[in-house]
Amino acid sequence: MERTRAFGDVWLGWTLWRALRLEELCAALLPAGRAAVPWAQMAAVLVIARLCEPSSELHIAEDWYRKTALEDLLGLPAERIDDNRLYRALDRLLPHKEAIEQHLRTRLGELFALEYDLLLYDVTSTYFEGLAERNTLAARGYSRDHRPDCKQVCLALVVTREGMPLGYELFAGNRTDVTTVEEIVDAMEARYGLANRVWVMDRGMMSTENVAWLQETGRRYLIGTPKSDLRKWAREMADATDWKSVRDGVEAKLCTGPEGAETFVLCRSVERREKEKAMHERFAQRIETALGKLGARIARARKPLEHARLERQIGRLLGRNSRAAARYAIRILGDATRPAGLRLEWSICPEWDEWARHSEGCYVLRTNVRDWDVETLWRTYVQLSQAEAAFRIHKSELSIRPIWHQKTDRVRAHILVCFLAYVLWKTLEQWQTRAGLGNSPRTILDELRSIQSTDVVLPLAEDPHRTLRIRCVVRPEKAQAILLDRLGLRLPERLRTPPSIPEM
Repeated sequence: MERTRAFGDVWLGWTLWRALRLEELCAALLPAGRAAVPWAQMAAVLVIARLCEPSSELHIAEDWYRKTALEDLLGLPAERIDDNRLYRALDRLLPHKEAIEQHLRTRLGELFALEYDLLLYDVTSTYFEGLAERNTLAARGYSRDHRPDCKQVCLALVVTREGMPLGYELFAGNRTDVTTVEEIVDAMEARYGLANRVWVMDRGMMSTENVAWLQETGRRYLIGTPKSDLRKWAREMADATDWKSVRDGVEAKLCTGPEGAETFVLCRSVERREKEKAMHERFAQRIETALGKLGARIARARKPLEHARLERQIGRLLGRNSRAAARYAIRILGDATRPAGLRLEWSICPEWDEWARHSEGCYVLRTNVRDWDVETLWRTYVQLSQAEAAFRIHKSELSIRPIWHQKTDRVRAHILVCFLAYVLWKTLEQWQTRAGLGNSPRTILDELRSIQSTDVVLPLAEDPHRTLRIRCVVRPEKAQAILLDRLGLRLPERLRTPPSIPEM
C-alpha cells in the first residue's frame, strides 16, 4: 500500500458542502474562465480546511492539502494548490457574499424546516496581528478578546433561534454595538423582506434612540436593559406577588411600562445572584485591602505627599474594581499632625449593601411583543446564548482570530470563509442532534479523521513490469462504522483510480 492520506474528516466536509448545494452555487457564481483550477473548487478547499484544520493559506498549500484526500475528492492535483491561488480565490468569492447568504437561507430552511420569525443579533470583535495599516476597518476599540493593544474589526452576526446563521456584517473596530442596530436590521430586511419577526438583542444594543426607532418603524423587539435600569423597578422587585417560575431557580414577572406601549420583564435568578454576590465580595476585598495598604503608607510617610496623586491612585483602584466602587465613601483629608500632611478616611455605604441584597441576580428585559406570556419572553431572550455560542465556535474551533491579512477585502473574505465553515459546522451539528449523537461536531470530525485512503498496488499478470493502482478507502473501525451508520452516511469504497503506470 502506498500514498496514505487523511480521508474521513475532509470527506465529511465535502459531503456537507454538497449537501448545502454550495458546489453548484459556486460553480455558477465563480466561472473557471482561463484559470487552471476552477475557482469554485478553490473556495471549497478554503472552507473545508477552515472546518477541519484551521490555518493559513500558506499552510494549506504547503502542508495540509497534500496530506489529505481532497485531491481525489475534488480532482485537484496538489501541485496546482498554492497560496497565491488561494488568495485570489478569496478575492473571487467576496463579491458574492449576499448571493451566498440568500442561497443558504433557502437551503437551510429546506433541510431543517427553519423559521425566521425570530432573529437573534449580537456583536463581537476579532483582532489583528500586525499594524493593519492598509485596512480601513481596523481600529482599536472595546476588545472582547482582552487585546486592547491590537487593532480589530467588529463582527455582527444574525442567527435563528436554533443558532443557524442567517447573515453577518463587518464594522470598524471602534464601532460601538449600540450604533449598529439600524444598519443590521435594515440590511437583513432589505435582503430577506419585511416580516412580523421579533428581534432579540442584548443590553449592549439598548438605547432610547434605538427603541424609539424600532417602535416608529413597526419592528417587534425583545431587548436587555442596562443594570442601572433596575432602580426604576425597585418597588416591583420587592413586591412578592405575581412572580412565576420560568425555570428551576429563575423567576420572572411582567410589568407594564409607564406609557403602556411596552412590557417590562423583571427576572431574578438564584445562580446569577450567587455569581454576582461572589463578584461583589471579591471586588470589595480588593478595594479594602488596597485602601488598608494606602492608609498605612500615608501614615508611615516622612515627607508631604501630593493630594492629587493619591486621588488618581484611588481613582485607578476604583476603576479596576468598578462593580463595588460605589460601596465606599473615600476621602483624603488634610492633617497637620502627620509628616505626610494627609490622612485617608473611608467607610462603607449601607445603602449600597441594602440595594445589592435586593438587586443581585436581577435583570430587566423590555419588549413591545404583547401576545407572549412571561415564560415565552424569558425563554426567547436566553436563546441569545445561541449567538454567543456562534462567536465562541468562530474563535475557538474555526480560529477566526487573530487575523493576519492586511488588506480590507482580504479580511472581509477571510470572515466569509469562516462564516461558511460555521454553516457547515451547524449543519453537522443538526445531523448529530437528529441522530442522537450529541452536539459536538469537533468530536465527529476528530473521530473520522483517522479514516484514511490509500493506494493498493498490484502487479499485472500479463505484464510483470506494469502495476494496477487502486485507490481505496480503508475500512473504518467498528465505532466509526456505527457513527457513520447513525448519521446515515456511507463511505465510498474506491476513489478516482489513476492509470496504470510502469514500475520504476
